[in-house]
Parts: sequence; structure tokens; C-alpha cells
Amino acid sequence: MRLWHENLLSKLPRQQLLGQHRECCALRGGGWGKKHRTVDYVFTHSPYKLFQYHSKVMQEMQRRGYSPNSLWLNPFYRGTKEAPYTSLLIVPTTTPIYPEHNATYYQECIDNLAMKGINIP
Repeated sequence: MRLWHENLLSKLPRQQLLGQHRECCALRGGGWGKKHRTVDYVFTHSPYKLFQYHSKVMQEMQRRGYSPNSLWLNPFYRGTKEAPYTSLLIVPTTTPIYPEHNATYYQECIDNLAMKGINIP
């Protein structure tokens, strides 16, 4: 599991972009708070940050002609197996959304994609 640096979303191949959507859905649902070395930092922030990030993923999907389920556009929605949030700390959008998505993280993502045979200029 990995959240790609948000500046890479528009450059990701189809498979990685759609995979990112699935991972965001999983994290927003029953995966919230479940330890995973690569995404543990997400759990130190309000779940609203994940909603903000996921919104960027879905905007890119829509730009490419995909139609993600509109239920995910609701920050309280957690999928079909989890109850929606009844309250949520709404935080302002920052750039980057996650402070962990810095230049070093960007390069880690580029390197990870290169290991998969995906070269992003």
C-alpha cells in the first residue's frame, strides 16, 4: 500500500491511478488505523486529509473519463461495510495535503515506479 505523491497523480498510468483509488477506498473504510509501514503517517492526521487526497485521485479519474462512485465524494462515507462518520475534524487543505509528501518522498515514489518499469519524467 502506498499513497503516491499528489504531484504524480496526473502522470500515473491507468493501473496505478485506479489502484490508488482502491487503496484510498480501503483506507477510508475498514483499513483506517490498521498498521502498514508505508501509510502509517496517514493515521496521524484527521481522516479528512485522506478524503482531500482521495478527492484529488477521483478528480484525475474523472479527467480521464472514469466515473468513481459518487458516494466517495462525501467525506463521511466509509464504504458499504463501515458505518459513516458521525463527526469528523474538518481541516483546511494544505499543499501538499500530507506534509510527509515532500521532495524526498516524491523521489521515493519516482524510484518505486521505476522499479515497476514506469519512468516518469
